[in-house]
Amino acid sequence: MSVIEANPALNLSGNRQATLGNSEVVIAVRGLTKVFKDFWGRPKARAVDGVDFEVRKGEVFGLLGPNGSGKSTTVKMLLGLLYPTKGHIEVFGKSPRHVATKARIGYLPEESYLYRYLNSHETLDFFGNLFHLTNDERRQRSEQLLDMVGLTQTRTRSVGEFSKGMQRRIGLAQALINDPDLVILDEPTAGLDPIGCREVKDLILALARRGKTVILSSHLLSDVEDVCDRVVIYYGGKIQAMGELKDLLANRDAMRITTPPLSRETTQKVMELIRHDVAEDKIRIDNPTQNLESYFLDVVAKAKQAAAETSGAQSGGKVAAYLQAGASAKPATDKVLERLTAPATAKPAEQPVAASAPTVNQAKLESLAKPERAGSEASAPLQPSPVPETKPVDLGKANEKLSSLLNKPK
Repeated sequence: MSVIEANPALNLSGNRQATLGNSEVVIAVRGLTKVFKDFWGRPKARAVDGVDFEVRKGEVFGLLGPNGSGKSTTVKMLLGLLYPTKGHIEVFGKSPRHVATKARIGYLPEESYLYRYLNSHETLDFFGNLFHLTNDERRQRSEQLLDMVGLTQTRTRSVGEFSKGMQRRIGLAQALINDPDLVILDEPTAGLDPIGCREVKDLILALARRGKTVILSSHLLSDVEDVCDRVVIYYGGKIQAMGELKDLLANRDAMRITTPPLSRETTQKVMELIRHDVAEDKIRIDNPTQNLESYFLDVVAKAKQAAAETSGAQSGGKVAAYLQAGASAKPATDKVLERLTAPATAKPAEQPVAASAPTVNQAKLESLAKPERAGSEASAPLQPSPVPETKPVDLGKANEKLSSLLNKPK
């Protein structure tokens, strides 16, 4: 179907396709195969069978297929969580098990696995600390991400109290805390309301414009159609179709023409011209309609303008500033291994040593070295108790007292 009405925000231009074609390869998969075996080593299921594809920088790549077709298994092998039975995988030119490469990946699993007793801010602070972000970076990024996903007003609530949609929002935030170069999203809009779905799609497009690579696995085909540049369709562990959406969805056997409202006379003239080439029963004239998502968002926007209140998740703000900005100096997460393997060097005696926060074991030792005092928060260091003075013992008097006690009549 050739549509003479395009939305530039959701369709790729020729320039963008040329840019993607010339960009570097982020993921390269060759002959990828995964066979699950039983306890005795016998083949049980061939989840992925001889898969080949490439994903380039700045591309939004969709993984489609019915349940059990091999999408999640492919994602786990890309993350290094599963080892392929056969084939080759490269992520940023390295093995998926390369630790420094993992620091450049953000992953949102299909099910959100979060610590239920932490609140939103504590959750993001925890994941930010795993990437060795500084305190200021963690605080600033957490504030921006919570505003972006619409959870600013619920930051003090425990994650375990969240609905599924709110858990997906905080899960998306934790996947972006390290400003990753590769973002893998497994069913990111599952459980989200239409507003959240639209915001996630806008975020994916914003990440792609910044040069991030996004892999999207979803069963909601409308979401994939809105944001993906290319897709692969799995079935039976094999790729059945792959290519750009505009080529895969094009219907060359029909044409649609969209115009402003025409007068009756003009419509009749157009119909007479068309009838010369097309049979009457194959011609259809109707009024174009907007999709349900657009109508829903318009209704909610009018309700917000009327100052209607809600106690649930709100519409998020704009994309976090650090995700919008140009390429900036990233935290030295890729130097973690270098710091761990570097030889320890002694500091000069005259150089002042900055006080660091005590570790858990140090805090326990210090607490054991302090006396307990009821009603007092600060306690003095433990002091040795004074030893009482001893007096010499008169053995003669002691023997007389003992004899009197023994000879005392009962």
